[in-house]
Amino acid sequence: MTVRGYHHLVMLGTALESRGGIAAVVNVYRSQGLFERWPIHYIPTHCDGGAVRKLLTIVTKLGTLILLLARHRRVVMHVHCASRWSFWRKSLFMALGLLARCPIIFHLHGGGFARFYELECGGAGRRAIRFFLDRAACVIVLSERWRAWVAGITSNPNVICVPNPVAPAVQPPAPRRRNIVLFLGRLERRKGIFDLLDAVSALRAPIPDIALVCAGGGDIDSVLRHAERLGIEDAVSFPGWVDPLERQSLMNRAAVYVLPSYAEGLPMSLLEAMAAGLPVIATEVGGIPDLVTHGVTGFLFRPGDTAALERLLRKLMQDPALGRRLAMAARETVRVRCAADRVVAQLEEIYSGLGLLARAPAGARARRLRKVA
Repeated sequence: MTVRGYHHLVMLGTALESRGGIAAVVNVYRSQGLFERWPIHYIPTHCDGGAVRKLLTIVTKLGTLILLLARHRRVVMHVHCASRWSFWRKSLFMALGLLARCPIIFHLHGGGFARFYELECGGAGRRAIRFFLDRAACVIVLSERWRAWVAGITSNPNVICVPNPVAPAVQPPAPRRRNIVLFLGRLERRKGIFDLLDAVSALRAPIPDIALVCAGGGDIDSVLRHAERLGIEDAVSFPGWVDPLERQSLMNRAAVYVLPSYAEGLPMSLLEAMAAGLPVIATEVGGIPDLVTHGVTGFLFRPGDTAALERLLRKLMQDPALGRRLAMAARETVRVRCAADRVVAQLEEIYSGLGLLARAPAGARARRLRKVA
């Protein structure tokens, strides 16, 4: 007898080797065995590289999806989506899914989506966003604040909060360096990197050996020129994009992690820093305040408030015991709320609730094949 249910899941996101939050999240899912337990076909709709390569990726992957939908009638779609071009790209794929009557999981990433919807889209753009949100089988958001915002623009009652997952980190083998400030992410104005340079410059007098590590890509030349204008270029280093092992090494050595962004969802770099037992200072944007309690699991400040950032940095770097207390509380918070196994279990509940059928265990598949033979 044929078991009713959905036998295939198409997951859409960025190329798994690319740089960015969505790829990092999906790679954690894979490390937890999600792709082994469920019938997932991953389609990368975006990749690093030039415009021609990106356009070819969209065209070829649309063809891949059409073939999959033609071959398999009962398919669930899990769409990892951010704002701007990420949304417009994914809307093409979601339109195909709706035509094929696929249940769609709309998984919202990226802290700029509210601005994108409210300020950057016209009336037609906002209607398009609501069209896909309203018709999704469920909408996944990263924090309770995002759930409240999404619930205010869609009639869809199934808006579910599932935080980003973080794998447990190994504790640093040696004491941290008291003078190293760590930033991880794209080097651009909206990430607050220039505010961080200003704060570090102001701390050169009381903390002469302060050092800032800016790990990531982006507009490195502009950031370096700003550091030169401030006279702190000797205190700033640019290792570029770093792999997971290098990132863990940087976190193990740093005294504090700073994320001064103007918009965020629930950034993976912040979760990783907290899991690594690194004190954090971040802006009170997106889902960050849902995870970071000011003075308990880290410090928060308003975007652009360089004076507050300077004050908080000085406080942490001159009081290592305070940093250790905050870091221990942050590590426990992430363990309880964002541990990879817990988050993946939430996702698997959503899959089951939509009628997606898990893969049979390897032993059961082998027995079934022997019986057919």
